[in-house]
Amino acid sequence: MCVSNNINHTLQDIEQRRSIRSFTDQPVREEDLMAILRAANHAPSAHNQQSWRFLVIRGERKKALTSLVNAKAGDFPKAASVLLRMAARSINSAPVVIVVANTGALIHHGTELFQIENRQAREFFQTMEIQSSAAAIQNLLVAATSLGLSTVWLGVLFLIKDEVLRLMGEQEGEFMAVIPVGHAGKVGKAPKKIGCEMMVKWLD
Repeated sequence: MCVSNNINHTLQDIEQRRSIRSFTDQPVREEDLMAILRAANHAPSAHNQQSWRFLVIRGERKKALTSLVNAKAGDFPKAASVLLRMAARSINSAPVVIVVANTGALIHHGTELFQIENRQAREFFQTMEIQSSAAAIQNLLVAATSLGLSTVWLGVLFLIKDEVLRLMGEQEGEFMAVIPVGHAGKVGKAPKKIGCEMMVKWLD
């Protein structure tokens, strides 16, 4: 019931997207970089607040981020430490890295707009702000795939998100994602997905 032979280009890009952790030194064209940023910025956002910021880093700032991640890796138990060092290698090998940070604009807007208890309102709009930024990142990942670029969402860097945001000159926030972008140095075998028929429940 979940299988379809009538797949358009967008659906193909979604299915072909892979998390790539090793990149060549081939630069990313400026027009391609702008195209994936525009795609991210066109994501749906609660109350159309677009409470995200895209920080594009290269050169010395990228080197500083690599050093920070490697330095902080030793503060964590082995499993997390290993993942952080892997993330540092991905950041180092990619020609460009995009850091996505929440601005908090939706949280401030929502708590003023909704006449409910302040803590409840904050939790509500904090969640919606995270959802909005996650949608923007998914747009970015799929757009990059459509242009022949590779990416990886380094979720483990959430462990040191405040340090990363300070390095970027941003205020500490609720959500942060780091996405290396480039041309794949090595493409591994795609992970096996659980079948759609196992994940969907139909209710009438």
